[in-house]
Amino acid sequence: MIWVLDASVAIRWLLQDEEHPHADAVLERLINSPGFFAVPELFCYEVYAVLCRIHPSPLEAYLTGISPILYSGILRSPMTDDLAKDAVRFTKRGLTGYDACYAALAMQLEGKWLTFDEKAHRCVSRTGVSHLLTKGLPEGWL
Repeated sequence: MIWVLDASVAIRWLLQDEEHPHADAVLERLINSPGFFAVPELFCYEVYAVLCRIHPSPLEAYLTGISPILYSGILRSPMTDDLAKDAVRFTKRGLTGYDACYAALAMQLEGKWLTFDEKAHRCVSRTGVSHLLTKGLPEGWL
């Protein structure tokens, strides 16, 4: 199974007020098996933008907390025409263009989009492309 990481997961690794045990479990698995994870390229920009808004040292947090992950073997998917076409079906379900790219990537990779975004998950929960981490780790995670 390929796990598509949402920016909401990575933010919980870097902000004390946002810590969550399920985010920590995802990070542990990512460190041990980066080849089972993917992100759309926009992940980098989203995480950095949030850090710039709320982290006291956004550049340091990004360079020490995110950059090593991005160079660990995780799949970084560019915005392709096919991804854009597949994302349309998810915008029609109420997702933003950003979130639709995560969902479309999960669909293309026959994986699951891991997120803490309850509203986004509700929009696509019937499609089976997402897993809401506030409800627990995915079945068969360990």
